[in-house]
Amino acid sequence: MKLQLKADLALLMITFFWGASILLTKIGLNHIQEYNLIALRFLIAFFISGIVFYKHLIKIDFKTVKYAFILASILFLIYICATFGTKYTSVSNAGFLMSLTVIFIPVLEFVYFKKRPEKRVVVGILLTIVGISLLTLNSELRIGFGDVLCILCALFYAVYILVTGAMTKHADSISLGVLQLGFVGLFAFVFSMFMETPKLPETNESWFAILVLSIFCTAITFIVQIIAQQYTSPTHTGLIFTLEPVFSAGFAFVFTGETLELKGYLGATLILLSVLIAELDFKSLLKQNYSKNME
Repeated sequence: MKLQLKADLALLMITFFWGASILLTKIGLNHIQEYNLIALRFLIAFFISGIVFYKHLIKIDFKTVKYAFILASILFLIYICATFGTKYTSVSNAGFLMSLTVIFIPVLEFVYFKKRPEKRVVVGILLTIVGISLLTLNSELRIGFGDVLCILCALFYAVYILVTGAMTKHADSISLGVLQLGFVGLFAFVFSMFMETPKLPETNESWFAILVLSIFCTAITFIVQIIAQQYTSPTHTGLIFTLEPVFSAGFAFVFTGETLELKGYLGATLILLSVLIAELDFKSLLKQNYSKNME
């Protein structure tokens, strides 16, 4: 099996776990509070990643710690929005709305770096606006609180990706990744201490949700993503990650019987289509295929 195919399959596995994470978060919130859940998820993931990458942690310097603290602060905001957003909206809605990161990235690049987005990205943004309206607006033309938080989660994640791209050029990416997990867990624990009553899960169901979130949806996905992206293209990576909301909706249907209204399915389809249009350069792909056929 070619290395790129192995990498793509590994990224598909990551996307599968991320799709499951929304439902698992929903399950976990039935038993413990929001910051408590985030703290457990990230502290367990930090200890597992730390054991795997302990050689990198031995070499950390102050700059790496500082960068990890900054990244963790953004990541903490992301998971506050994701966790509370998941609580107050459906699993399907959360999955599709959180996939909007790929749309927000070119928008932020235009605002802060004056990098004009390509036409296909503009088309994707317009489709996204229509898709969000169909998916989230109720009969009173109001968008739900949970939906707003999921959109903010996607926006903050776009910021996180851009900041990470800048910082990893000046520090060891693995050390940054492991340390940020620890900082997020620490931030959440402090918030939980002051705003909640921290506790360990008390049921098998909640332990299962927390452990799968920590090990498979955070620690393993982080490790595998770093390795896999060395052997595949950004286009492949982006395309595979667009399947996350599809997996989310599938898990929601299979395990909870959750379905959308007709306009919701149409909106979800438009959002998925917008992400694909923004992510894929169809002209370049067609040219590549044409060149291969001519050889």
